[in-house]
Amino acid sequence: MSLDNKQVKEIAYLAKLSVDDSQLEQSTEELNNILNLMEELGEIETGDIEPMAHPLHMSQRLREDEVSEGDLSKEFQKIAPKTGKSHFLVPTVIE
Repeated sequence: MSLDNKQVKEIAYLAKLSVDDSQLEQSTEELNNILNLMEELGEIETGDIEPMAHPLHMSQRLREDEVSEGDLSKEFQKIAPKTGKSHFLVPTVIE
């Protein structure tokens, strides 16, 4: 697939990018290089490759969860116009 200058101008317009005529030729060449690379990558056979969550076989060390605050929901619900069983009630608008 190859783009011409007109198509690059249309893409720039749709993307709300300003591409001057002096930059148009270089932008067209760079976009065509990217598209050619995508075509090359699409030709690689990846059917036997298992997907990875991370390129390195590592596990992330996480800190222990600690409760830093108590349950303040009753205090917050005191100022609410309407509450249910431990939740806020949102008024419905009927037209």
